[in-house]
Amino acid sequence: MEVQKFYKYLYGICIYCIIHSRTRSEVQPLLDLMKIFVTVVEHQSLNRAAKVLNISQPALSRKISGLESALGVTLFERRGKRLVLTDVGETCLSYAREFLRLEQRLMNTLAERRPRQKHKLVIGASLTTLQSSLPDLIALLQSSGVPLEISAITGKTHEIVRHVQEHRADLGIIASSVQKADLECVPLFEDHLVLAVPSNHELSRRDQVPITALQELPMILFSKGTWYRVLMDELFERHGLKPQIRMEIDSFEAILRLIGTLRLAALLPASYLRGREVEDNDLSVIEIEELKATKRTTCLIFSKDRSFPGDLRRAIGQAAARLRSGSDT
Repeated sequence: MEVQKFYKYLYGICIYCIIHSRTRSEVQPLLDLMKIFVTVVEHQSLNRAAKVLNISQPALSRKISGLESALGVTLFERRGKRLVLTDVGETCLSYAREFLRLEQRLMNTLAERRPRQKHKLVIGASLTTLQSSLPDLIALLQSSGVPLEISAITGKTHEIVRHVQEHRADLGIIASSVQKADLECVPLFEDHLVLAVPSNHELSRRDQVPITALQELPMILFSKGTWYRVLMDELFERHGLKPQIRMEIDSFEAILRLIGTLRLAALLPASYLRGREVEDNDLSVIEIEELKATKRTTCLIFSKDRSFPGDLRRAIGQAAARLRSGSDT
């Protein structure tokens, strides 16, 4: 009868909490009594248990007496300086431990079903990564299962670096490697420039195209100030080349469409000229030996003092690994 009374007491607590939607803070005193009871049993001493629980021994004695009074049973008997469980106390102990396990399972289940708060993530992208790498990064992050609210800001490489340093962006994806004391720079993949021309262009029919073919070649280039334009100007100067610059544009998409429309050539990152882009715009991609020297590393950057929640940090790491391996393409 006494055991049944104890069981009904615990069962009643659970039902009461469910019906009245009690919060954890409201039922905590009841849970504390169970934990105190188990702690006293495990240490077999009020004195040792009081030290573990960081309360005075008289206060602990009152709590045990209160629990015994509420249950209507005697849980302990003294044998000299030792506390020994009564037969009913032994039975109550197993139920108390089960009650605490159920409480933990309940809290874990509620945590899983509770709407997860979205992490806000601001990504800065340079003009060259905005259309080539940023969409892949966002797609990988969104497929991670982590609730995210992603926004993006754009700018030139040095502007994105500054945004990350000043915490206006949480992450940056740029087409170069940076060495800054306050930044982590994670290499993703290496890239170099290739020549893109209409598929029926004269150069597309050659087995090999020398770098000198760019001399006086009608071309679309990136706008001045962009990272790849700096790279191209250095290339032209190094080889003494002066192409016919018909147009200067920041947009990859616009350049791709205008190559065929205006029958112009363009230097573009190899990573951006994937099968679909080449096929849809009826292009030919030409590798020129000297262009391989334009190799640059696309990197993910973030501030060293930026602390990401565990699930978000894992999602970022996994996305970076996918981009690095190229398995997302």
